[in-house]
Amino acid sequence: MLPADRLDQIVQRFEYLEARLSAGATADEIARLSREYSGLRPVVAGIADWRAAKAGIAEAEAMLADPEMRSLAEEELSRLREGLPDLEHALRLALLPNDAADARPAIMEIRPGTGGDEAALFAGDLLRMYHRHAEAQGWRFELMDLTTNELGGVREAIARIEGEGVFARLKYESGVHRVQRVPETESQGRIHTSAATVAVLPEAEEVDIAIPDADIRIDTMRSSGAGGQHVNTTDSAVRITHLPTGIVVTSSEKSQHQNRANAMAVLRARLYDMERTRADAARAAERRGQVGSGDRSERIRTYNFPQGRLTDHRIGLTLYALDRVMQGDLGEVIDALAAHDQAEKLAAQED
Repeated sequence: MLPADRLDQIVQRFEYLEARLSAGATADEIARLSREYSGLRPVVAGIADWRAAKAGIAEAEAMLADPEMRSLAEEELSRLREGLPDLEHALRLALLPNDAADARPAIMEIRPGTGGDEAALFAGDLLRMYHRHAEAQGWRFELMDLTTNELGGVREAIARIEGEGVFARLKYESGVHRVQRVPETESQGRIHTSAATVAVLPEAEEVDIAIPDADIRIDTMRSSGAGGQHVNTTDSAVRITHLPTGIVVTSSEKSQHQNRANAMAVLRARLYDMERTRADAARAAERRGQVGSGDRSERIRTYNFPQGRLTDHRIGLTLYALDRVMQGDLGEVIDALAAHDQAEKLAAQED
């Protein structure tokens, strides 16, 4: 457990924020202070519960010397001591450093990997899976850009997802997703293996990433796509090139103004993600298993359709509920990844 003076500092900071918000502040200050206040609330509640249990144990121990109160004291002591480890564990979890990006909306990018047309079809399946999951969570799912092929598969999809705890939950989805199934285009019934990549980035605000006009080149072009996708008679599609990094972002919806805003949002998210990754690497060695690191270079999950099996390779989780997962029921998978991430952080804290 952290030293008492550290716990006192947390409580004092919470009380200061409470008083500051009650006294009135500017709109920007209210937004910033409210986020910190909300983040500290469960920590302070955990501290209060743990301290109350410790105080109760001390009182019960003092009562043991009184013969008339001994039986009651022993019963109370047993109850409090039994519940103390759970309170300590909950407080340790609450005290873990928060990812500052957890409360932000997420930018999700889905692209086919190896596997040709089947990979593009699987990318489309993943897009629908995440859309259904967002709807079930009550999140807002906004498709910012979509390019399809002749078979209806996805060449590239970019979506913005907004809601409570979006990035905190979806950040574990970044990586290579592998599928094993008989493709619709396979006449012999053979199982093929293909893959798609998913990148989940926290949305960046303009104050997070400053992009000088001199650092970007903006090109407009005629929107086009397979199967009648994004066909326009005006030059509405936008391509933005970030000259220092070479990052290229495109958006090809109907409105040129909206395309520019979408492309800039995606560019800011990618640059912000680069800065976060660089800072993480500089601060500490990567945690075992890479859970939650955003490392998209390794295969993280396999979807085996013939066996109805989903396997997350980072934590060795196997579920025979693939139909349910593809319908957007990702709760069990994400809960397991979040729990593993917390365990890794606790172990690192104790070390």
